[in-house]
Amino acid sequence: MPELLLELFSEEIPARMQGKAADDLRRLVTDKLVAEGLVYEGAKAFATPRRLALTVHGIPARQPDLKTERRGPKVGAPEAAVQGFLKATGLKSLEEAKIQRDPKGDFYIGLIEKPGRDAIDVLAEILPVIIRTFPWPKSMRWGARSGKPGSLNWVRPLHAITATFGLETEEPDVVKFEVDGIESGQTTYGHRFLAPAPIQVRRFEDYEAKLLAAKVVLDPERRKDAILTDAKQLAFAQGFELVEDQNLLDEVAGLVEWPVVLMGSFEPEFLKTPDEVIRATIRNNQKCFVVRDPKTGKLASKFILVANIEATDGGNTIIAGNERVIRARLSDAKFFYETDLKTKLEDRLPKFEQIVFHEKLGTQAARIKRIERLTAEIAPLVGADVGKATRAAHLAKADLLTEVVGEFPEVQGLMGKYYALAQGEDASVASASEEHYKPQGPADRVPTDPVSVAVALADKIDTLVGFWAIDEKPTGSKDPYALRRAALGVIRLIAENALRLSLMKVAGSALAGLSVKPADASKLPSDLLAFFADRLKVQLREQGARHDLVDAVFALGGQDDLLMIVRRVEALGKFLDSDDGKNLLAGTKRASNILSIEEKKDKRSFDGAPDAALYSLAEEKALAKAIGEVKAEASAAVAKEDFAAAMSAMAKLRPPVDAFFDKVRVNDDDPKVRENRLKLLNEIRSATRAVADFSKIQD
Repeated sequence: MPELLLELFSEEIPARMQGKAADDLRRLVTDKLVAEGLVYEGAKAFATPRRLALTVHGIPARQPDLKTERRGPKVGAPEAAVQGFLKATGLKSLEEAKIQRDPKGDFYIGLIEKPGRDAIDVLAEILPVIIRTFPWPKSMRWGARSGKPGSLNWVRPLHAITATFGLETEEPDVVKFEVDGIESGQTTYGHRFLAPAPIQVRRFEDYEAKLLAAKVVLDPERRKDAILTDAKQLAFAQGFELVEDQNLLDEVAGLVEWPVVLMGSFEPEFLKTPDEVIRATIRNNQKCFVVRDPKTGKLASKFILVANIEATDGGNTIIAGNERVIRARLSDAKFFYETDLKTKLEDRLPKFEQIVFHEKLGTQAARIKRIERLTAEIAPLVGADVGKATRAAHLAKADLLTEVVGEFPEVQGLMGKYYALAQGEDASVASASEEHYKPQGPADRVPTDPVSVAVALADKIDTLVGFWAIDEKPTGSKDPYALRRAALGVIRLIAENALRLSLMKVAGSALAGLSVKPADASKLPSDLLAFFADRLKVQLREQGARHDLVDAVFALGGQDDLLMIVRRVEALGKFLDSDDGKNLLAGTKRASNILSIEEKKDKRSFDGAPDAALYSLAEEKALAKAIGEVKAEASAAVAKEDFAAAMSAMAKLRPPVDAFFDKVRVNDDDPKVRENRLKLLNEIRSATRAVADFSKIQD
């Protein structure tokens, strides 16, 4: 079957846009092909700085013929309706129509036959539309072509379009169309400097091979692999180790078509600046990688750059140019760092009085005071020294006003740690400057130092309570203040450090420190707890656990100790994986279903203790006895927070519950016996609620 080759050749496409653009091109073309009845076998898109390319193979040479039936007017309908039907279906007369009998009468049916077109003609129709409407996040319109004003919006000026279609065994045809004066053809171009001459291509295999010969590596993954391999080997050959950076690798691979890896150096005196500042300087300004000494783990005074050309002088001029820029930038960074060290962190804090955190939540200074106050309350709960924790909260945000963080925001917190250590602060106080922002994502490290944990919890809970108080909650996919991330951070801090604290109480304390009060302050902690429950379900789902068990535990009410909730959920999950757990769940749900039906029928509930004198069957007595024993045993185990033991107690209910449903007729003819047995079923539900609400658990 034929294949399509499409290339859109332009000026340099920004690296950050290339991946999505390639995906969009593949999606738009293949979706349109399928909509036209041309079901393909496979498609792959590529991007380099100067081109988007797409290959789609296994496309039928021709659209299938389409036959559709169109229902027309009733037999005997007015002439105008008949003529409209004939015109719409292309029939010459009603003799060419069929008559279909229907309960509402007899109707004319017209058979419309639409012959398929050649696939190349369909492509010539859909490709220019896709190009003209391509969804670039930013695009431009440039000058006139052939004396006519330009009309195409494209990310950068588009120079050529390659579009061929045909069988592998035959010479392909050009898919002929025109966009803004650019006619499609078979001509592309190689590397801008190393092989700029035009290249005639036929199909994808030929196209990719000729581009490679013309110093263009088409596949971005292949470019990344080449850069990473060569960089590692070059560093190793000099006795160093590459500091890998996936985001930088992705960006650099989008800047070059023919990657050439080179190594430069800078003066060792710059190594007195923190490694992270050196790395940020070299990365942000010159898109270069840094290397380290594998023996010490410290950065070396070398860097690795990726050029887009094989220079005749071996790259010496390129290296020298990069060294000159990096030397200047490192000199600036060193000056910023040394300047920052001259001012103590606490001396910067008064400036926060003039910086607004949020118009409804006050200044950064007010927020820092709230975090200090909340940290002092949380510290004893997490085993932190109150004095150190409040000092850490006092200084944690100060580095936001330093020169280095102003230049490189990504090192906020980390620089605070360096500056705190330099001015003689306690190591725990200094570490909290960096760690109170953590964890910032599911893969980020969770702090374990109690001082850091106290400040991190205070920072995140103040943020959550503050935005809840002004009704700025996440909606749908929108979460501008990263409140979901903050809640997940609180959950991980509590669970992974095995902390015992009441979220309701802490949230209440945070609310008391706010100058703004919500309309219904009493509801805020419980609303926020429901948000935590949702985030906990998300986390458990991502870990492969059953999120419905979170509902089953939260449904008991009064649960705001996240650690206990997690442990109870874990124990419940293990129990339900056992045969006893599965069978007890089935029995409990059967009891609940019967109760629901009968309660609805009688318009009443069946609360209250059953009357033992009305038990007539051994299975009733056995179940009643087991419920009493299990309820006491499970409640005692839960009180000791031994959830495994509570589940083991629950397992003892399974045999008597099974026997009861096997031998006992609940809806007895005697109303008193029926009521008593329904009360006994309610006792099953009540007993299991010692550990969870089983009605919330999915089968």
